[in-house]
Amino acid sequence: MDIETRRPVDLLPDREASSLAAWLAARPGVEVICRDRAPFFAEGATAGAPQAVQVADRWHLWHNVSEAAERAVAQHRRCLRALVTAPEPDPEPAPEEDSSGSPWPTSHRFADRTRARHADVHALLEAGHSRRSVQRQLGMTWRTVKQLADAARPEELFTGQWQNRPSVLDDYKPYLDDRWNEGCTNAWKLWEGIVPLGYKGSYQRVRAYLHKKRTSPRPVVARPPSPRTVAGWILRRPETLPEAEQLLLKTVRIQCPEIDALTRRVRAFAVMLTERQGERLPDWLAAVRQDDLPSLHTLATGIDRDRDAVIAGLTLPWSSGAVEGHVNRIKMIKRQMYGRAGFNLLRKRVLLAS
Repeated sequence: MDIETRRPVDLLPDREASSLAAWLAARPGVEVICRDRAPFFAEGATAGAPQAVQVADRWHLWHNVSEAAERAVAQHRRCLRALVTAPEPDPEPAPEEDSSGSPWPTSHRFADRTRARHADVHALLEAGHSRRSVQRQLGMTWRTVKQLADAARPEELFTGQWQNRPSVLDDYKPYLDDRWNEGCTNAWKLWEGIVPLGYKGSYQRVRAYLHKKRTSPRPVVARPPSPRTVAGWILRRPETLPEAEQLLLKTVRIQCPEIDALTRRVRAFAVMLTERQGERLPDWLAAVRQDDLPSLHTLATGIDRDRDAVIAGLTLPWSSGAVEGHVNRIKMIKRQMYGRAGFNLLRKRVLLAS
């Protein structure tokens, strides 16, 4: 594409460096080549037009920086929790006093069943039925009827039961509570976690212990912003950020030195890009390597391999941004032909329509 006229010149059949090199070699007058940082573009341009100045596209450079910034924020997502105010814990409700004095709660299924059966037996006895008659009507054994009839209150039958007995899970409940608070709610994984610690009990006992946690109401806790949202705050112009987002970003930067360093590096790159200060790129790369930001290190390594083109892109007025519009038009033409037309027809439609 001719950047000066913004019109397509030709359409290459593939993305091979050899195809681009051959096309450029047949046109020796090329002086400036605007491209993105794909390796085959760099190799083809160098081989086909060694005299031309290669200019890396600024939009792709900023896109690469934005992707690296989001990855860096994601690596420090724990710092984002500082933006969420921890809710005050609700006071624990006082235990309901049972007027019956029973050690079993009223919602316990065994306790409720015993109370119901005790009431049925005594209702029939008070109506004048014999214990044998009660046994036949309720389908109980003689021993069960005798126990219920001899007990003045159903709570007398609860003594000596399993309530308040020690459990093999007691020593591991603090570990389960800590993992649950960290966000691990899978009973099977938690059971697998305490087996190496010496737990000899069953998985069902762990699941029963966690069932109460799972069904109990949880306080509503605000979620911290996503790494993409925070990266957006960093990438936007500071003067365009609303005051609320500026305060949130400032809080994150105070809590996390890495995100603070990331913000400074990204904004310094933005100044280089918008004000055409490509001569500052070597200093920027050196500063990035001093920070503990692996994602920016990867970006810096890629830029360093194509340093001359990147410096030219940050300095010269040329840019391949106009090419992206024609790329979008080519995709539209291909869809209009349902992908069935050959390369020659596609090339004619692209060039003749221009």
